[in-house]
Amino acid sequence: MAINGILPLWKEKGMTSHDCVFKLRKILKTKKVGHTGTLDPEVDGVLPICIGNTTKVAEYITDQGKTYEAEVAIGFSTETEDATGEMVDLNPDEKIITREQVLAVLSGLTGEITQVPPMYSAVKVNGKKLYEYARAGITVERPLRKVRIDSIELLEDNEQWTGVDIHFRIRIRCGKGTYIRTLAVQIGEALGYPAHMSKLTRTESGKFRKEDCLTLAQVDEIAQNGAIGNVLKPLSYGLSAFPMVEVETKEFFAMKNGQVLPMHPLLESNPFLVFTVKGEPFALYKKHPEKEGRMKPEKMFGLPTEDEV
Repeated sequence: MAINGILPLWKEKGMTSHDCVFKLRKILKTKKVGHTGTLDPEVDGVLPICIGNTTKVAEYITDQGKTYEAEVAIGFSTETEDATGEMVDLNPDEKIITREQVLAVLSGLTGEITQVPPMYSAVKVNGKKLYEYARAGITVERPLRKVRIDSIELLEDNEQWTGVDIHFRIRIRCGKGTYIRTLAVQIGEALGYPAHMSKLTRTESGKFRKEDCLTLAQVDEIAQNGAIGNVLKPLSYGLSAFPMVEVETKEFFAMKNGQVLPMHPLLESNPFLVFTVKGEPFALYKKHPEKEGRMKPEKMFGLPTEDEV
């Protein structure tokens, strides 16, 4: 029997996202498994996994907002911008940083900000990943990117921090493509010191939260008991960020054949619209990029018969 659904996985430290996919393919005995956004090996947290027909919606889950809890380390920076890299800049002075200073910096980095991707990242420049240049000792010009920081919350009660090395924890809600380790460096720069990200956990990814997640060991046990279907979220869950409308019978044939149709009013304020048949996703439409007042299919999910409409 085919397995279809979205698995809320808790990725543990020491594993790559691909490691998780590889192990799940063996546990679930299926090849159609994909993750929804890479987490570095030293980072733990929420990693929704799409299985079977839900792999079609992986990109939409990836595009949804994320929440992270990070530790910012003030005092030295590293080549990777996290705790795994070699030190590149050190400030050995005794420091005093006030709560007021930190809150002002966090406020200034909230909203749309510009980041330079780390050299140790998978961003491509001239068809080659930045970390490939970095490992070869080559530094290249990196493209600036705009990212959205919805909020940064200070998770400490301190009125001030003192010492050569200072650490404080923050919670970040952000959009796609944000580098939290780069944000830690930016926080340090705004405070006047070299910095890096010393710890990171992803606590939310779209609608998936830490408390919803299972470890690989738990998934293995559940699968052996034949109850994996009880923990998987349906296709509709992965599309729940978008409005859903039941297909009208008169539109079904045209939609089934992927035709361009008059635009639905909901697409004026939403990037996508999910059309359903008996509540199940059938087609994903978006505003036509060239034809005014029209919409076009972005993705189709199964093909029910006209009798089912």
